[in-house]
Amino acid sequence: MATTKKKKTPKEQPIILVTNDDGITAPGIRNLVEAVRGLGTIVVVAPDKPQSGMGHAITIGSPLRLSKVQLFEGVEAWQCTGTPVDCVKLAVDKILHRKPDICVSGINHGANHSINVIYSGTMSAAVEAAIESIPSIGFSLLDYSVEADFSGARQYAREIVETLLKKKMDNHMVLNVNIPAIPAQLIKGIRVCRQAYGKYEEDFLERDDPHGRKYFWLTGEFKNLDKGKDTDVWALENNYISLVPVQFDLTNYVLKTKLEKTWP
Repeated sequence: MATTKKKKTPKEQPIILVTNDDGITAPGIRNLVEAVRGLGTIVVVAPDKPQSGMGHAITIGSPLRLSKVQLFEGVEAWQCTGTPVDCVKLAVDKILHRKPDICVSGINHGANHSINVIYSGTMSAAVEAAIESIPSIGFSLLDYSVEADFSGARQYAREIVETLLKKKMDNHMVLNVNIPAIPAQLIKGIRVCRQAYGKYEEDFLERDDPHGRKYFWLTGEFKNLDKGKDTDVWALENNYISLVPVQFDLTNYVLKTKLEKTWP
């Protein structure tokens, strides 16, 4: 008796969640959408206004609102009144109803190298995705201008995402990718790095408002305190894209081992 072969069903397209911290209308997120267009089904969930420097903040004292927007041709997009982390949480729970295959955050306007990763809403969105067992990448371009040239960032973002989608990714993978603000042809390539040790020398400018009440305006200058040639800061200063694997487990395992032997 003849047997009939079961028809092969086409492979399901990966779902790519796109978010950011500069807001859904920022040029960076538009360029990120274009970078990953055609690599899977794209869904955008991003803040309705800039949320830079929010870190891993979540909204707990006020309601969150989601509204569908038509900003990216052929792409489902939602804006959220909350933080970047709120966006990831709502995307998984209320919009996608399943975990996406990858989450990409950015492209941020400005650096997220070194200690910036702690404050970054862009990177916190990526870290939140990894907490939810979604492989993720945060992309940042070292240019704060709204007229920044994203062509190199767009090219390399696509290359990185396309490469990773072909591999079996760790569910808790988080990559922090920074791109120097130079023409694409001058970028020397991608370097896997460690996070440099640096900090901001901060100053609070003290001023008076029109009513005579004092207020403070935070200013500061980033200082790289790490002279290693294997860091993200070194790579960027030498025209490489830096790629730093980061994690949400903040345990200091070296100190833990020491304390286990000496405590109390």
